[in-house]
Amino acid sequence: MSSEETNRGRVMLIYPPGKLYQRSEDRAQCNIDESAVTTVRACNDLGYAASVLRQGGYGVFLRDYQTELESEKTVIGDLLSFKPDLVFMSVTNATVIDDIEFIKRIKKAHPCKIALKGAIFFNTDERLLKELDLSEIDYLIGGEEEFIIKELADFAVNGEGDINAVSGIFYKNGEEFIKTDFSKWNDDLDSLPFPARDLMNNALYQRPDTGEPMATIQVSIGCPSNCIYCLTPIISGKRVRRRSVENVFEEIEECYNKYGIRNFFFRADTFTFDNKWAGALCDRIINSELYGKIEFTANARVDTLSDELLSKMKKAGCFMIVVGFESGSDETLKKIKKGTTVQDNINAAKMLKKAEIPFCGCFMIGFPWESEEDIIKTLKFMFTLDPDFMEIHIAMPYYGTQLYEECLKYNTVSSSAFGSDYFSPNTAGTQSVSIERVIKLKKKYNLRFYLRPKYITKKVFESIKTPRVLLSYWRHGMKLLRKNI
Repeated sequence: MSSEETNRGRVMLIYPPGKLYQRSEDRAQCNIDESAVTTVRACNDLGYAASVLRQGGYGVFLRDYQTELESEKTVIGDLLSFKPDLVFMSVTNATVIDDIEFIKRIKKAHPCKIALKGAIFFNTDERLLKELDLSEIDYLIGGEEEFIIKELADFAVNGEGDINAVSGIFYKNGEEFIKTDFSKWNDDLDSLPFPARDLMNNALYQRPDTGEPMATIQVSIGCPSNCIYCLTPIISGKRVRRRSVENVFEEIEECYNKYGIRNFFFRADTFTFDNKWAGALCDRIINSELYGKIEFTANARVDTLSDELLSKMKKAGCFMIVVGFESGSDETLKKIKKGTTVQDNINAAKMLKKAEIPFCGCFMIGFPWESEEDIIKTLKFMFTLDPDFMEIHIAMPYYGTQLYEECLKYNTVSSSAFGSDYFSPNTAGTQSVSIERVIKLKKKYNLRFYLRPKYITKKVFESIKTPRVLLSYWRHGMKLLRKNI
């Protein structure tokens, strides 16, 4: 899937083979294989990089080997055929060690410059980098690649420009990595070209219930919240940077008219932070020719919902909202600096049910101060809220977050920051509950929630007239049983 040849050089943009992860999701980097409800999202980070590079005169090749379930042999075949000058690869905290070993092997087949992009590389402690074998790596991108990839390629491929002026990266100088400026974020999101969906296999990225293609559209970046477990304010800043409503709508139109995509995930660190902006986007859809033809999902904080906004979202085609409830304990909500209360959670669930918008609740257990009673309190709280779907995460102390520092204080960090995720975190559990017990409780309540006869009857009734949705529920149910029994 390469563009036309140019004389500027060739750049290969890839997700490597391996376990399914949300590689473009810096905040969560979710393990799809272990998730109860999450599906793979489009490789927008590669898509943005491809569009920017093509504008800059580069030939590009883009492929998501991970989601295609392709082998390393296929990668090497493409590598030898395309002969890139630079390979750009997206990594996660959990996969970075395996990803680096993969790079070593393919570089033997075709020596070229290598750039790795991942949240772990954002302004990180250089001592942490020494835990990794970066001998075959030339650049580490921790900033927003869509704004810097062209300047990096100019230097890496053509020797042009000043590499020190490229913000948000580490570059190799001899055996050492030099860090550039990580203090800047770009405000002009409308200036970016849309992701190169002509190079992406859009059928791979599906709406969870219907299996239809679903495009990811980045609508804003940044979050002013103070949640101690989250990387977003560190990586993307605490100021929310939004695209204009018209610019977002133009991308929706392109997806619908050019690629036949009618389902969307509006990606934002919190879509509902600005009710006025979110409402304006809904109004733009409602007053367009696409009204009634498209549907979308988005995320929300419980304290940013209103009856008016939910009504507009429902009318505009919102089929699901993902909500971070996190805990059923006011004490834990306060300690994690969520800025919400248990009553806020209850009120939000009531509003969503009143608006008749299905919602997925996200919960988190295993904070270092929690007792088993605290954990069970949150797990039982899920039944009080009764979301349509839910996901239980185990508190993951990402390096650089306040949660990481808290876990150090409680002496619960058990291993490196690498190789871990929300389902297999780098902790020994809590101060009084082993990680094995935390995992056991998570599995137990996963099954209790999803195997309720009332819940199963409701889902069958909702989908009985739509066989593909019923089949999707069946597949997710079988996956749930395999992972939790």
